[in-house]
Amino acid sequence: MERSAEKGLTGAEIRRGFIEYFVSKGHTSVKSAPLVPANDATLLFTNAGMVQFKDVFTGQEKRSYSRAASSQKCLRVSGKHNDLETVGRTALHHTFFEMLGNFSFGDYFKREAIEYAWEFVTVRMGLPPEKLWITVFREDDEAAAMWEKNIGLPAGRIMRLGEKDNFWSMGDTGPCGPCSEIHIDRGAHYACPNPNCGPDCDCDRFLEIWNLVFMQFNRDASGKMTPLPNPSIDTGMGLERLASVVQGVETNFDTDLILPVIRNMERLTGSVYGNDPETDVSFRVIGDHIRALAFLIADGVTPSNMGRGYVLRRVLRRALRHGRMLGVTEPFAHRLVDTVAAVMKDTYPEVTEALPVIRGVTLAEERGFSATLENGMKLIGEMIEQAKAKGESVISGAEAFRLYDTYGFPLDLANDIASDAGMRLDMEGYNTHMEQQRQEARKSWKGGAKQVAAVYTQGAPTRFTGYDEEATDTNIAAIIVNGAPVTEAGEGTEAEIMLEATPCYAESGGQVGDTGRIASDRMTARILDVTKPDGERWVHKVKITGGTARVGDKVRAGADHARRAAIRRNHSATHLLHAALRETLGLHVKQAGSLVAPDRLRFDYTHFAAPDSADLEKIERIVNEKIMANLAVATQVRGMDEAVQSGAMALFGEKYGDKVRVVSMGDFSMELCGGTHARATGDIGLFLIVSEGGVAAGVRRIEAVTGEGALEAVMARRGELLAVAEALKSPPVELPEKTRKLAERARDLEKEIKKLKEKLAGGGASGAVEPRARGKVGEITVLAYDLGEEDAEYVRTFVDNARNREKSTVIVAGSRAEGKAVLAAGVTKDITNAIKAGAVIKETAAMVGGGGGGRPDFAQAGGKDPGKLGEALDAVVSIVEKLAKG
Repeated sequence: MERSAEKGLTGAEIRRGFIEYFVSKGHTSVKSAPLVPANDATLLFTNAGMVQFKDVFTGQEKRSYSRAASSQKCLRVSGKHNDLETVGRTALHHTFFEMLGNFSFGDYFKREAIEYAWEFVTVRMGLPPEKLWITVFREDDEAAAMWEKNIGLPAGRIMRLGEKDNFWSMGDTGPCGPCSEIHIDRGAHYACPNPNCGPDCDCDRFLEIWNLVFMQFNRDASGKMTPLPNPSIDTGMGLERLASVVQGVETNFDTDLILPVIRNMERLTGSVYGNDPETDVSFRVIGDHIRALAFLIADGVTPSNMGRGYVLRRVLRRALRHGRMLGVTEPFAHRLVDTVAAVMKDTYPEVTEALPVIRGVTLAEERGFSATLENGMKLIGEMIEQAKAKGESVISGAEAFRLYDTYGFPLDLANDIASDAGMRLDMEGYNTHMEQQRQEARKSWKGGAKQVAAVYTQGAPTRFTGYDEEATDTNIAAIIVNGAPVTEAGEGTEAEIMLEATPCYAESGGQVGDTGRIASDRMTARILDVTKPDGERWVHKVKITGGTARVGDKVRAGADHARRAAIRRNHSATHLLHAALRETLGLHVKQAGSLVAPDRLRFDYTHFAAPDSADLEKIERIVNEKIMANLAVATQVRGMDEAVQSGAMALFGEKYGDKVRVVSMGDFSMELCGGTHARATGDIGLFLIVSEGGVAAGVRRIEAVTGEGALEAVMARRGELLAVAEALKSPPVELPEKTRKLAERARDLEKEIKKLKEKLAGGGASGAVEPRARGKVGEITVLAYDLGEEDAEYVRTFVDNARNREKSTVIVAGSRAEGKAVLAAGVTKDITNAIKAGAVIKETAAMVGGGGGGRPDFAQAGGKDPGKLGEALDAVVSIVEKLAKG
């Protein structure tokens, strides 16, 4: 089997050749959008090249070009495009891949799309025309005729297929149209037994390499399709798939885009890719998943238990599981991401820039998963033991799902362990629980989708004047009350007012919306908040405080000056903070989220470890030095590419147009930003970090205050310092030494107290503490003690000492510590054949809403209902009686 990626063009050359070809045909080269779609809550990830052009296709957005070409990074791990479970077992499926595409927005149509595609694959890529087959929609006579007459393809190599295979739609309603696919015949070596094998067969002989979508209809809710006034083109071709054909290798994984990762993994395993079909699956899974996690983390996604972070965690853990199947038990994934960066560095430099974060996040997750595996092994061991005790040979679907979903334990590993124990998992029950979770996740995700009501999309876009002024004379364009348009709104009414122009900033980019006032000679209204639901029209949430507001009225709108000034200070401070973080911690640091409010700022950033106090002090000092330097804050509107090339930082997850606003602060900071800023850094006054901490794997958060807020914080801290000094009867300058000595004294006293408690606990059942309940069960003595509010360590020591002194005795002790019940049970070794401490503690803990376990002679537990501790201790004698009877 061919395992070389040295034949033909490289993947990078194919990608570059595709873009250059279409640029020569009048297309604009458009950079790949991030994997996290900007302003599209309906998608977890970008899964096709057309995603970043969706609003262009629907007419909601205008671009400066009508033809585009791109190589788009994509991820398919959810919804109908979910290839996760098939990755590694087929030659073609991936989670992460690149989609080459050319697009026409009402410019050219079928003829040009077909001719361009044919010329590119046969002339530029050198694919043999005699091996190419075409499929078209069964009713698309126009496309079939073009392939036959314009291209000269024999009619016998043009197949007509149904709607399932050759008709595309953006959704249940909206733009849609027939499509035409180019397939290549890979030869009889790949054929199946079907004598009629063709492009419509599911075997590996005929490989689809390019899909041309002819977007020519609009489908309404009734299913009726009407022709679009400006038909468009959307094409998609997998780079990895095309590379496998051009390079003459058997699978996508053998191309120079993925094989280097697999080769590096070989060095860590001692196994050789291509020698064993089973280990080949694991190599391919790792080759694919390492690429996916590198790009996800570079685009700002971090592991978590929900949403995009959960997908990343699943992808990484699946790779780690296959690493273990190859015999690698130590962390390895973080050692492979550099290979991905090296392969992709020319087209995707953001992966190289983010390498420190990618490595750090991956290694932390790998270490965490090792603990997960240990916990999971213990849990499945308990499940097997409990099932066998009941005479069962099946682990329930609910338990299997809990193991996978709650603890992240790989299902295939759980299956192996159960099989080794002569048991099996209830997969039908597991699948039922999994489907229920998927349904809930879909509901939750759809609930988060931003649906803009039609009432907010009417009329001309709002003209924003707030960069230059804080008050504007304008007209009321619309009034909305309770979601419906009205012509007027009277005093006391809460309404939404849309103005032709406004100086008020609408919430976006982390900056909160302005408040202020709208007034005329016959009405006044207080602005409570400002938003822009569709991104183009500002909506002012107001309360009419006097008179009546009417559509068409001339009014004066103004932002609250003091509040706006505070927001400006905080927003400019976030830019200085961002630059200071990168200067101190490294250029891998990037913004991962922010909040700019009048009273504070919050800044989330990518970094793999907590900065120490010296780093934070340096960051704070740098920001304040730039404030004191009173750098001019300059804004300039530039082309997107020009701005980025000049060094301006673009933030992942933000949606930018062809023209962008660049905010510079001297030569220290330059970012793309649409927010409002101070005129000079000196206006910020003072910057003070209030807190720093982690919010997710690889993401940290700084909260800070500026200006008056920083001054108030400094004065508050000084007041606290003076209060402490007064309480300790010490000058502030001597407080560090004074508190050090007090801390040492406190530690010494704690040690003495601990010794006294241990001595007291040692008295245990000999009379130092009276049992709350006592009894005899045959020859067994049962003692239950209420230890008040002692901690768990005291309770354990008490039970251990009592057990070691007694004979034929069961001892249970409990306390109420930190709002929870603490329990421990001890059974003297001469009676553990008859009574198990774990059984006693399980029954007792259930009465306080908890559970636990341990050895036959000692067990401990906790419970969430300490109020029932006395009742539980009183029941210990009867619990032992029940257990003794079997």
